[in-house]
Amino acid sequence: MSSRKRFTVAVALAALLGPAAAAAAPAPAGPAVPLPPGVPAELAGRQFKYPIVRKVNNKPLPDGVKGASTMAPFAAGDCGFCHQRNDKKDPGPVKKSGNALCYSCHEEFGEIMARPYKHVPAQALCTNCHNPHNSLEKKLLHEEQTAQCFDCHKNIRNLTETVRVKHGAVTTKRKCANCHNPHGANIEKMLTALPFDQCVGCHSTDDMKDWNGVTLTNFPKLLQENPVWHKPVAAKDCSACHKTHGGDNFRLLVAEYPPQFYAPYDLKTYALCYRCHNDKVVSAEQTTTLTNFRDGSKNLHYVHVHNLERGRTCRACHEVHAAKQPHRIREGVPYGSAGWVLKINYTKTPTGGTCAKTCHETKTYVNKTVSTASKK
Repeated sequence: MSSRKRFTVAVALAALLGPAAAAAAPAPAGPAVPLPPGVPAELAGRQFKYPIVRKVNNKPLPDGVKGASTMAPFAAGDCGFCHQRNDKKDPGPVKKSGNALCYSCHEEFGEIMARPYKHVPAQALCTNCHNPHNSLEKKLLHEEQTAQCFDCHKNIRNLTETVRVKHGAVTTKRKCANCHNPHGANIEKMLTALPFDQCVGCHSTDDMKDWNGVTLTNFPKLLQENPVWHKPVAAKDCSACHKTHGGDNFRLLVAEYPPQFYAPYDLKTYALCYRCHNDKVVSAEQTTTLTNFRDGSKNLHYVHVHNLERGRTCRACHEVHAAKQPHRIREGVPYGSAGWVLKINYTKTPTGGTCAKTCHETKTYVNKTVSTASKK
């Protein structure tokens, strides 16, 4: 393969796998750059999207400044454990260079850094992120954790700072480390678990709330109790509909979708649904093929949704993630901010279905003629 083709393949892979993978995968080799002492020789002659050595101050905090975390030998005054001399003012060089010194105590990192996906700054030098003496931050970090990550991942910083809807996983508890291992991982993009397992594992309580105090879904419970899953859920692909780090749409959705019960019909407000579904299911007034929710050829999706003043949105009848009935037809839907549940009372029949005293009086629709139904 020619060098031009190799370069094209490398660029295509980087674009496909994203920034995190680009950071871990080498670009085409460029001029060899001298490595600082202690950086593994295996990183020599390779180019990365982000710097593999950060400009940091690894000296101890000034005397009298109380740190939030301290390396145990330093706290005990045992400078000679890592340095040539046990003299705080003149300890001399370290006994081992680079990460080898750290691993002589933190032996578990030998296994961690043997994982297939490595965070290159951690692979290069532990001191890229950690002060080997003491720090104003936990875990001996040079800076607050998110600020430290964003020092390299500026694209994620810009996204999280400018989006309208924030993802709490990025800003609360362990922040970036809620989802990513900052050292080494068995899953690409340094994830600590497969994406679906991460999402469901976090959204697994009855008391998690959004920024407005609205209680969020307990997904293990929902999925266990409702066997009919939306296809993206069955495919374990949360990112088909949701953005990970932040977004501009309700519930971090990748495209517009009405968050309320009623909404004036507009093609663009259902952009999320129409990424997969044919918009004519709602926009065609008459059909005999697009949907079974019809009375003869009268499209009942059109009747319910295609209203320029008070259209019922998809969520009025369908559960987005999982439900007990086919087509994820809901048993009930929260109506209004007070949380009262409006019962759908839908029953499927051999020739259509019935809705009993919900938004209207009991109504039955027939989508097949009697003769057609009897043949089947």
